Amino acid sequence: MLGYAHIPKLHAELVIEFNKNYLTPYINYHRPCFYPEVAVYAIRLREKRSTVENMMTPYEKLKSLPGWEQYLKEGTTPHALESKAESMSDNEAAEQLQSARESLFKTNFERKA
Repeated sequence: MLGYAHIPKLHAELVIEFNKNYLTPYINYHRPCFYPEVAVYAIRLREKRSTVENMMTPYEKLKSLPGWEQYLKEGTTPHALESKAESMSDNEAAEQLQSARESLFKTNFERKA
């Protein structure tokens, strides 16, 4: 998302804020990923399979676990997570992420000049 170049210390706080406010929520609530199934054929022969049925966001995967509420940090409620996930559509979240990314790069470019 941000490339592979070194981030100078001067810009570290901006990047941390970007990750905390935009990138992490987007990945956790709006970007689906594959969760492979492991098929065991013999004692040591295993195969991982990724299917469309196992494609979900990390939040959806968490909710699919039995007793998932027990893994939440103290003070975090399932209702709070659900409202955060439903606060915007996937497309709106992607647009917000791209806008914040462009703003971050413009800020960094202006500071260097």
